[in-house]
Amino acid sequence: MIEAGLFLLFTYLFAAVPTGPILATLYADVDITSAGSGNTGATNVHRLLGPRFGLATLLGDLAKGCVPVLLAPAVTDWVHFPSVVAITTFAGHCWPPYLEFKGGKGVATVAGALIGLAPFVALLTAAAWMIAFLLGRRSSLAALAAAIVLPLCTLWLRPDLLITAVVFMLGLFHRHRANIGRLLSGSEPKTE
Repeated sequence: MIEAGLFLLFTYLFAAVPTGPILATLYADVDITSAGSGNTGATNVHRLLGPRFGLATLLGDLAKGCVPVLLAPAVTDWVHFPSVVAITTFAGHCWPPYLEFKGGKGVATVAGALIGLAPFVALLTAAAWMIAFLLGRRSSLAALAAAIVLPLCTLWLRPDLLITAVVFMLGLFHRHRANIGRLLSGSEPKTE
């Protein structure tokens, strides 16, 4: 039990490492938290620093979700522990202590956690993201579409993970509150 608790603490602190701000500061001397949208995720990094940095941020944030989930079964055989770890990665990314608890939206970290938990669910959810993005050219709209599809795919393929999927859906909608307002008013910028 102590090992599981320590692993959750490690997971939170690991997932809280702000990939985008670190890359932007080290390689471009840009404070990503006060530029563009101020968000720490791949979309803002891509807009400000280009696709190479955006992709690096995306991969880092995916790893923050995936790696702890893949390691979780080695810590304890409790069947729900990987799900708890997955939710912890989301919390760490979105509310990092290193940035005064002001982190990213959590989309890539959720995707990484899903790759570790349920790869086929992750694949279908990613397909929904891609279709919505190609149709609307807005990453926030794509994220919300993927969030809606996630519990449906989970119910179909992995009903044992439905509670986790619903937590992710609600969390993603919560993190995108401002985007939802801009989408409804027609002022949400497109992602190039």
